[in-house]
Amino acid sequence: MNDQPKHPLKDSLEHPLRNVPIEIAVTVGRTRPLVRDLLTMGENAVLPLDRRIDDPVELWVGDRLIARGELQEMEGGEPGQLAVRLTEVTSLAPDPS
Repeated sequence: MNDQPKHPLKDSLEHPLRNVPIEIAVTVGRTRPLVRDLLTMGENAVLPLDRRIDDPVELWVGDRLIARGELQEMEGGEPGQLAVRLTEVTSLAPDPS
């Protein structure tokens, strides 16, 4: 009998698709303006979001939230290049449904 605990994340990383690139969307905030307001916006218009400057950003793969983090400037990268420091990682195990 094997008494070693199962590691679903590690086991899933041994899958042959582990080298397939995915796109991660980083969400800074959301807004729901009226179309009439959008039609009047021009250059330099300000669109308020539902988040504050210090709130965490969300990382999504498709419709699945995978992590939260904070925006920062990339160390060693191009000046002003954005990066995300992860502060919370959700379970990457498949939904049981």
